[in-house]
Amino acid sequence: MKKSNIVIICIVIFILIIAMIMIGTYNGMISKKEAVDSSVSNLDVMLQRRADLIPNLVNTVKGYTSHENEIIDKVTEARTKLVNAGSVEEKSKANSELSNSLNALMVVVENYPDLKSSENFKQLSDELAGTENRIAVARKDYNDAVKTFNTSIKRFPNNILAGMFGFEQESYFEADEKSSEVPSVSFE
Repeated sequence: MKKSNIVIICIVIFILIIAMIMIGTYNGMISKKEAVDSSVSNLDVMLQRRADLIPNLVNTVKGYTSHENEIIDKVTEARTKLVNAGSVEEKSKANSELSNSLNALMVVVENYPDLKSSENFKQLSDELAGTENRIAVARKDYNDAVKTFNTSIKRFPNNILAGMFGFEQESYFEADEKSSEVPSVSFE
């Protein structure tokens, strides 16, 4: 074979290797992005499940309490914010606000023994507790998928392809700083 043919074959092989690496890298980033999208969808399902339970819980509490309208209004308002949230950041903030409102509502419930012993309230509380656990798992799964995706698009040579194809970092679903505070409830 001529020297020029060998050089051409080597160049073609090199180009094919580079192309295969790029295709594999791109497909890997697509898979990781789909995992993030799937995780956020699962999280949305759990948040919606909780949002759907809240009106029943609020109505049950309303039936037993007469002067706790402020807390009930806060829960209802926080639920509305969560249902209408668009971005992951908005959902995260609204979720924290709803959690804080629900915690305050549960503090109020402690002062109503008849309510606590109501079968309907017990069932709703159990469903809500189960949903809260599912939300925690879904948040963890989502954040794990985001970590994997973000790490992938930051690594070399993926970062070059990520920039070329418009892959951008995803946001984590974070708890609000206020979510660790104990709710304040007064009975005046």
